[in-house]
Amino acid sequence: MSLRTLPLVFINLGGEMLYILDQRLQALNTSEDNSEKGIWSENDRKRVMTDIVGAMFSKDFMDELLKPQQLYSHRTLKTVLTRLAHTSIMRLSQASMDKLYELMVMAFKYQVFLCPRPKDLLLVTYNHIDTIREFVQHTPVVVNQVDETHRKVIEVYSSLPEGEFQLLRQTLLIFLQDLHVRVSLFLKNKVQNPNGRFALLSSGPVPPGIDVPGLIRMFDRKGREVRRGEFPTGGSYTSPIREGCFELHGDRVIRLGMNIYSRNHPEETYISKPPSVKQKDDAPNLLAKEELNLLARLMGSMKAEDMAETETGFRINLFMTDGEEGGTGTSGGAEQSSFEVINIQAIQDEQAATQLARIAGQFTEGDKLPESLSTNKGADLLALMDDL
Repeated sequence: MSLRTLPLVFINLGGEMLYILDQRLQALNTSEDNSEKGIWSENDRKRVMTDIVGAMFSKDFMDELLKPQQLYSHRTLKTVLTRLAHTSIMRLSQASMDKLYELMVMAFKYQVFLCPRPKDLLLVTYNHIDTIREFVQHTPVVVNQVDETHRKVIEVYSSLPEGEFQLLRQTLLIFLQDLHVRVSLFLKNKVQNPNGRFALLSSGPVPPGIDVPGLIRMFDRKGREVRRGEFPTGGSYTSPIREGCFELHGDRVIRLGMNIYSRNHPEETYISKPPSVKQKDDAPNLLAKEELNLLARLMGSMKAEDMAETETGFRINLFMTDGEEGGTGTSGGAEQSSFEVINIQAIQDEQAATQLARIAGQFTEGDKLPESLSTNKGADLLALMDDL
């Protein structure tokens, strides 16, 4: 696992947070009918952006962040970003911060997935920094903070070998692999499937320094090319575009990491709600179907209706007072002959509870050290956030 992942994660997630906050504050700048001023003025928006960027790129905070260290958990990162957002006059509810964090992480995950080369993760980060610089261009002091941080990032990452960037990308993929939140903007643009997974296209320009796939060249023992052949690639690939600029200012070429929450899509910065139970789902969840099929195979039958009437199943009653489903009770009948009822006593027994408490205490004592270590993880960063 790479020890250089945390700064890139923080800068990119912080950039996505600023994109969303800027768009939402602009939307709150006018009323719904555009007839009068809204809750937040333009000066309020600029103040919020300046305060957050100033705290985010403060010297002490960035010096601590750029030290080689393990990547934090999602919980710790959310705590740090919440305190970062609250360094301004703005306050977010817990529900709003949860949704905001999900949007930030899914946008960053999409950028990592589509990044042509591991080294181009720097270009994604530089796109975020360039846009953040534009947010605070009216405050030269904060612009200098952003430039100074940018120089430090270039100094730290420009000398890393390609293998380290590959390890960094792998660390990011592990960090993001279990998150599949559906975002309306991605769903509309057909870059995300209804199950929350991204749809990657097998077409477009190849990365710089890479040949267009589809050609097989054969050489003899002296290294001379003797024959050529072609094979279908399954996609439409083109020659690489020029390489992006890795300096303080310049054309990054790739668009990943730029603000997707523009004025053209003011209504699409929310997380899509899960489909209602009453609505018909035209796209069945294939993963759920496979899980059910696996469960059926483990139980010895692929279809429930294929079970013979003479076979006995198991129906579980969690509470002694619960009757059978459907009001059959314990009176017998057809269901009583085909199902063996297992009663599980859920009422606490004093002797059993004492024994369980003693066993649980043994596990608790063994887990004290890891818990304390996880609590202290990121404490330095959080302490710096308190001082801002």
